Amino acid sequence: MSRILVVDDEEPLRVLVARGLSLDGHSCLTASDGAEALDILEAEQGRFDLLLTDIRMPLMDGIALALAAKQQFPELTIMLMTGYAEQRERAKSLETIVSEVMAKPFTIAELRATVMKVIERSIG
Repeated sequence: MSRILVVDDEEPLRVLVARGLSLDGHSCLTASDGAEALDILEAEQGRFDLLLTDIRMPLMDGIALALAAKQQFPELTIMLMTGYAEQRERAKSLETIVSEVMAKPFTIAELRATVMKVIERSIG
């Protein structure tokens, strides 16, 4: 299936998301913040089908990560997650580079369905 980089500063959620997506056969790498994720993207030369990142994180938030990642890897598909309404509002200005903004909390079924939809849109 797809190769996904999952970025969230909350380890239990990061692990849960990666495990849930692996049920669909996706290969997931994880990072605990935007800076670590950017290092992974650079080391892997952007070879991911999806960057799935939380917005609110220390060091480098998901919006800064999305901007930096898209600048270096224009073909990268990006999906954001957030539990904060004001963060969803901030993300609206990124609709040209972000494929989806998913509101937390979500079920693993909702996440799997949304990720599948985003990946299918990016392929087709």
